[in-house]
Amino acid sequence: MKKFRKVLDGLTTSSPGVTIGSPSCGSAAGTPTAAPTPREIDVQETLVSENFQLCKTVRHGFPYQPTALAFDPVQKILAIGSRTGGVRILGRPGVDCYCQHESGAAVLQLQFLINEGALVTACADDTLHLWNLRQRRPAILHSLKFNRERITFCHLPFQSKWLYVGTERGNTHIVNIESFILSGYVIMWNKAIELSTKTHPGPVVHLSDSPKDEGKLLIGFESGTVVQWDLRVKKADFRIYYDEAIHSVSWHHEGKQFMCSHSDGSLTMWNLRNTTKPFQVTFPHGKIQKDGRKESCKPILKVEYKTSRNSEPFVIFSGGLSYDKAGRRPTLTIMHGKAITVLEMDYPIVEFMVLCETPYNNEVQEPYAVVVLLEKDLIVVDLTQSNFPVFENPYPMDVHESPVTCTAYFADCPPDIIPILYSIGAKHKKTGYSQKEWPITGGTWTLGSHTYPEIIITGHADGSIKFWDASAITLQMLYKLKTSKVFEKPKPGEGRAADLVEEDPFAVQMVSWCPQSRIFCVVGISAHIILYRFSKYDANTQIVSLEVRLQCEAEDVISPSENENNPCFSEPSSHSPQLHHQHPVSPGNRTPEGSKDSVPCLKVKDRVVRVPPGYQSELVIQLLWVDGEPPQQITSLDINSAYGLLAFGNCNGLAVVDYLQKTILLCMSTLDLYGASDPYQRLTRSPRRNRQSTSGLTELTDNQQSIDMERSKSPTSVCVCSVGSPVPVHYPTSLHNDPRVLPEPVASLRASHCSPVFYLLDNVKGPGRKLSLPTDLKTDLDHVNGHCTSPTSQPCSAGKPRIPMGPEGPRLTRRGPGRPPFRKAQSAACMEISLPVSHTEGHASRRAMLQQLHGVTMYSHDEHHSAASYCWSERESRENSFSRSRSSSVSSIDRDTKEAITTLQFGESYGRKSDALPTPCLWVGTSLGVALLIPMSIPTDQEERMEEPVTIGPSGAVQMLKGSVLRFGFLDCMGGIIQSPYEVWKDPNAPEDPDRPRRRKLVHFSPSSSQDAYGEGHLAVVCSERQAKIFLMPSQSCLYVHNITESSFVLRADVVSVSNSVCLACFCANGHVMTLSLPSLRPLMDVNYLPLTDMRIARTFCFTNGGQALYLSSPTEIQRITYSQEMCDNLQEMLGELFTPIETPEAQNRGFLKGFFGGNAQTFDREELFGEAAAGKASRSLAQHIPGQGGMEGMKVAASGVVGDLARARIALDERGQRLGELEERTALMMTSAETFSKHAHELMLKCKDKKWYQF
Repeated sequence: MKKFRKVLDGLTTSSPGVTIGSPSCGSAAGTPTAAPTPREIDVQETLVSENFQLCKTVRHGFPYQPTALAFDPVQKILAIGSRTGGVRILGRPGVDCYCQHESGAAVLQLQFLINEGALVTACADDTLHLWNLRQRRPAILHSLKFNRERITFCHLPFQSKWLYVGTERGNTHIVNIESFILSGYVIMWNKAIELSTKTHPGPVVHLSDSPKDEGKLLIGFESGTVVQWDLRVKKADFRIYYDEAIHSVSWHHEGKQFMCSHSDGSLTMWNLRNTTKPFQVTFPHGKIQKDGRKESCKPILKVEYKTSRNSEPFVIFSGGLSYDKAGRRPTLTIMHGKAITVLEMDYPIVEFMVLCETPYNNEVQEPYAVVVLLEKDLIVVDLTQSNFPVFENPYPMDVHESPVTCTAYFADCPPDIIPILYSIGAKHKKTGYSQKEWPITGGTWTLGSHTYPEIIITGHADGSIKFWDASAITLQMLYKLKTSKVFEKPKPGEGRAADLVEEDPFAVQMVSWCPQSRIFCVVGISAHIILYRFSKYDANTQIVSLEVRLQCEAEDVISPSENENNPCFSEPSSHSPQLHHQHPVSPGNRTPEGSKDSVPCLKVKDRVVRVPPGYQSELVIQLLWVDGEPPQQITSLDINSAYGLLAFGNCNGLAVVDYLQKTILLCMSTLDLYGASDPYQRLTRSPRRNRQSTSGLTELTDNQQSIDMERSKSPTSVCVCSVGSPVPVHYPTSLHNDPRVLPEPVASLRASHCSPVFYLLDNVKGPGRKLSLPTDLKTDLDHVNGHCTSPTSQPCSAGKPRIPMGPEGPRLTRRGPGRPPFRKAQSAACMEISLPVSHTEGHASRRAMLQQLHGVTMYSHDEHHSAASYCWSERESRENSFSRSRSSSVSSIDRDTKEAITTLQFGESYGRKSDALPTPCLWVGTSLGVALLIPMSIPTDQEERMEEPVTIGPSGAVQMLKGSVLRFGFLDCMGGIIQSPYEVWKDPNAPEDPDRPRRRKLVHFSPSSSQDAYGEGHLAVVCSERQAKIFLMPSQSCLYVHNITESSFVLRADVVSVSNSVCLACFCANGHVMTLSLPSLRPLMDVNYLPLTDMRIARTFCFTNGGQALYLSSPTEIQRITYSQEMCDNLQEMLGELFTPIETPEAQNRGFLKGFFGGNAQTFDREELFGEAAAGKASRSLAQHIPGQGGMEGMKVAASGVVGDLARARIALDERGQRLGELEERTALMMTSAETFSKHAHELMLKCKDKKWYQF
């Protein structure tokens, strides 16, 4: 009844005309609160649902797990297939298209219909697909599914509409490309080989037509058998039986000989005149040993034999190295005459293809380049130069050079920032590339009209930062910054860094960038922050280092109110028996002398260093070890150039640093931030944890009105400092949960009580590097969506609660502070945790996800709400679980709940209800759903700012939400977004003008500056994992509240500008992308974009202005999407054209003698042989034809209706008429030439008619 009454109350308070949210939303959106507001806020909202549409725009980076390669020599476009069913088609820079097979089956082979604007893909599910490339977004025209045979090889002759398909059974089928129907003509394996042969020849590994005669098909079987099949007479011309297995075959262009590569590392040359044995056998890398035998070599997986008019032929192959050369990198060998060049590759070779001048296989090939597809790179080698240099790759194929660990996306940047970054980055580019133009030049692309400066920043596991120009849906590297240069190199296996992170001590966790002031801040996994300033000049600089103790001892366990009778919570003294099981402590965190104290994880360079132009480090902040405890990883960061302040927090507390004066202003636990406004009741302190205070800390008075700290005497002092009267300040130090402790699941995902601490995918491996835990810390239990996934897991039943269920409901226990050793850098590229969708799975896996997402154990105030009331102090209870204690003895009073700082935001606001004018404030959001407002007093004069201290007052407003706070945003009372103030950039190393002293120029966006007609005040947008609220400042009254989701939780949220207005964009763990209007929080869009989200996407998903977003779709690729209808409408204009009408080059005139003595005199009509009239119909059970969506029907969506269809039909007719006209002209020229030749021949005959033989 109470719940029903609450629903009625909500309906009566909601405004008329408010639409109800979609089923995934938790409540009616835009519900105003029942409390009366001081005054009405009348904001004219312009956004409607029609302004939003979600679609993918473009994918950048290297195709993940590539499997196949193809090239159109006339259109000059390249296609790459992948193991996940993706196809990337590349042309000139800007022409980059991604297609995806719905089945997700691996692409085995690609075949272009040369100069026809079509592509055939053969997939691992034994299906052939025909893609139409004559539209900006390719679509499938036809599909053919083989039911009884498995596809192993395909071959499509040039200018032929019949595709040869080899199968695992050794048969060869023929498919009509136009209709995608199987021909009745089949070459059965038992007909191809001799009847006397007793063994099966194996799968078909090669098919090709003879350059000399198109009616002869060369079939290569895996066992070593090669058959030339005469298609006309349906019998074999010759059969070759070789002892070694065949991997590939390549013809000489004259069609008289061919070359085979074998599994023993040999190359054999065969002449058609004598097929009994090869006339040449070579082992390119097999040396003769002392006993006279050849070295055993690895297989040569592919060989290409290409002739050149002015030089010796090229023989290019992959593999073939001797087995005894262990550890050698994969190689591509180029044999040109007697010269042998071996090119070592960084990664295994997947496929390579030689690019030639002519598409005809019976002409001199004239190779000019070779495309090499590696597992993690794409390179093109220039064959026209003797040293075989590589071409500079114009595509962003090195996004994954080091695994990506974080991303940031900035749209509508200042227009001057991209040229400056490019000019600085261009000075550090590699040299030694080929001077020739990149050979893949197909397609057309023009700069669209709807473009603006965009920058993507990626942070990597090796500590590097890359700035990318992402304007106009392209991606180009601008500038690379290496954060590791700030620190001394740790010696391998020893030192402080080895105790924490073995392989990636500099891995980037998050970045903060102000494009206007060009201030850049990096947070690393070793609990360090680096502040950079941009300069166009090099400089000699001394890096200032600040060391901060952010380990607090105040017990902040949440205790339910005494008058709260909620059966979902256990008594403080009631604990599960699992709490008595302790996780072993790693010896790596202890030194032989004792425990570490007051040492950072990394050592900053303490000497003057020469820094090049670009981003130059100015300040390094490091958290310290305390009493043998490593520092917790930093979970939140914000920097403001106008204030000159930097704030950061973790699961222990908050610190504020004045980077202009290089001092620490504030350093205290989250609990101490509340003061008397603490919304929770905490348990008493544990006597065991009353450790001796360190010498650098002083006492804190409870009744002080402002936090006053004495200034640090040196920039590197450990003391925390502030301003005002010399009141001693003590920051209690306690050892809270280590960032490496992963929370255990509760309720539905409980395991047996004796299992170790719950870890998720700590032993995942990033591309090209090891990312596993030490053996004594391997996961013993991995549960993903309620299933036991670890091979070392103890028996468990998925979804079965391990907490006793009483009639009053489950009891949720507290989480204790466990401390396994520091986890290694978790690459966002290698996270593969599936997130739950159902409500029953959400809580436990959500904890694991937040652990992976933020790198620390975080607790959020979650659901189990009491249904009767809505007061935050009593109604919104906490979901809590537990982990092991760090100590050897575990007692109930040691268990505390961490309140991590999850988001920070500087801005002009009203710290208290009584404030008449806005002042600089810091908004603090915590994992328990608390939003704190901390006012500050900052000197305005420049000289005073550098000398006078900044005063930080006690916390002002305290607001509550459901779930961890994710994002703050500020609107004026007209609904416009209020940007954070910033300092205009000035080069810190520029020569000073004595007449014009350098002064700071600040730009402020005060809430009251342009609102005289509307009165003072502003709106604060606060979004958490479950809820969004709109507060009116300074009254702090809640105007609107909206429950975003009940069945999942929000991973990313941001206040963004779309279509000249503002909205709140959210990305949920169940894959939904939502937008809400501001300030009324009406649902505008809710799209189930991804059915399941993995950790990689969760860590890298980010929104930006203009209705755009991005995420890491694979370890090597960045996927950009848009949720703006306007951009979706303009997307066709922005994408490149893959197909351009180009006339097919004419075949060379072979000459009279070649045609008379050895040419192909017979015409070969494939239609006559393979058509239904001659070959009949194929068996229906053999293959099933599936019509695609990419024909004229499918083009309706891509080309916006019937008008697009008519336009395309007209273009097609025009192209056909143009070709017919050209054909008619060529026919007339040939007739004229023939008549002229006949006339001259007749005149010559008459002239020589009466002459004797001796008269010549």
